[in-house]
Amino acid sequence: MVHVDGNAAAGILREVFAAEMTAAACVCGHCGAGFALAETHAYVRAPGVVLRCPDCSGVLLRILRLREGLSVEMRGVARIEI
Repeated sequence: MVHVDGNAAAGILREVFAAEMTAAACVCGHCGAGFALAETHAYVRAPGVVLRCPDCSGVLLRILRLREGLSVEMRGVARIEI
C-alpha cells in the first residue's frame, strides 16, 4: 500500500482537533521517536486515515469517517504538543 506524508491528513486532523495539526510535535508510543505530524506516513485510500510513525512504522492514530461523525483512536501516540 502506498503512503503519502502527513500533510495529506491535514483536513481530517483539523476536523478532529479544530486546529492546524501538521506542525504539531508528536512522540511515538512504540519507539519514542519525536517528529511533526506532517512527517508521518499517511494512508488515506480508505473510509478514513491511518498515520504511522516514520521511524518504526507503528500505527499512531486512526480516524474513521462514520455516518454519525468521526471515530478517533490514538493508541500509538505517547504525546502531541500543539
